[in-house]
Amino acid sequence: MTLHAPVTMGGYTARGNLFLAPVAGYSDAAFRSVCANAGCDLAYTEMVSSEALTRGSVKTNVLLERGEGEGDYAVQLFGSDPDVMARAAELVARRWEPALIDVNCGCPVPKIVKTGAGSALMREPARIEAIVRAMTAAVTVPVTVKIRLGWDDHTINYLDAAQAAVSGGAAAVTLHARTRAQGYSGTADRTAFGRLAAAIPVPVFASGDVFTAQDAVDILGVDGPRAAGVMFARGAMGNPFVFTLALAALNGLPEPVIQPADRLAAARRHFRLSLKLYPEHSACVEFRKQACSYLKGIRHGAELRARAVACSTAADFEDFFRVWDPSIQNLG
Repeated sequence: MTLHAPVTMGGYTARGNLFLAPVAGYSDAAFRSVCANAGCDLAYTEMVSSEALTRGSVKTNVLLERGEGEGDYAVQLFGSDPDVMARAAELVARRWEPALIDVNCGCPVPKIVKTGAGSALMREPARIEAIVRAMTAAVTVPVTVKIRLGWDDHTINYLDAAQAAVSGGAAAVTLHARTRAQGYSGTADRTAFGRLAAAIPVPVFASGDVFTAQDAVDILGVDGPRAAGVMFARGAMGNPFVFTLALAALNGLPEPVIQPADRLAAARRHFRLSLKLYPEHSACVEFRKQACSYLKGIRHGAELRARAVACSTAADFEDFFRVWDPSIQNLG
C-alpha cells in the first residue's frame, strides 16, 4: 500500500502529502518552483506579516509571488490581532488565490514573539481560536495552523492549541514537535504526531527533524493514529531532491539515483529563477546562502563556498557554476 496519498483540507485536496515548509529567507518563489519540479506536492510561502500586508507594504509582495510552474501553493501569515489577520487573509485570497492560508503559531524568533505572534500564541489558545475564527469568516479558502509542542517543557499544550484552532474552523494542523524554548535544537518528539491525530478531526502534518525519505516513511508508516503528511524544512535546503526520493520511497519504488550534475542543474535553475524575482544584486546576495546549501557534501565544497559568498553579479555566479561543473576535476 502506498503511503503517498492525497489530503483533503476543507474544500481543497492536495494531490499528495509531501510539503515544503515555510522557511524565512529560503522558501521563496524560486525555491518553491525547484521543489515543485522535484516532486513537492504543496509548498508554503515564507511567513508574511499581516500588519505589513494590510498597510500596503510593497516588500511583502515578492514573498507572495507564485513560482514558475508552481500550481497550487499555500500562504503563511503571522500576526496576533484577529481583525488584522482576517483583513490580510481576505487580501491574500482575493489577489493571490492560494489553495490554503496558514497561521504561524510556531516561529520562535524573538522579534516575532515580542509582538505576540508566532509561538507566543501558544500561550494563548483562546487567541488562536479567535484568529482562525475571524479568518475563516473572512475567506472561503481553507485556513490551517502551524503550532509547536508548547512554550517550554513546563507548558506542553499542543493538544489544547490544536483543539482551539479546530474550534475556530482550522482545516488542518501542522505540528513542529519541539517547544519554543527548544528552537531548532534537541530532538523533535515524533510520538506527539499520533497523539494529536487521535485528538482532532482534521489532518495533522508532521514537522521537525524531517530530513530524509526514510524519515517520511517512518512518520507516515506507523500503526494507529498518525500524521497525514510530512513537511520538509531544513531537509530540503539545497536538496530539493528529497521530494524525489521521498515520493519513490512512499510508493515502494526503487530509490532514484541523483547525480552530481542533477544538483548543479537544480542550483543553476534556482539562481536563474531568482534573477527573475529580484534585482540582480539582491538575487546574488540572497542566493549566496542557497548556493552554500547546495554544496553540502560536494567535492571541493569549502573552496566552492568561498567562491559563492564572494559572488555579486550574475556573471560571477555563472563563473561559479562553471567551476562547480562536475566534469571539471580541478578548481581553476
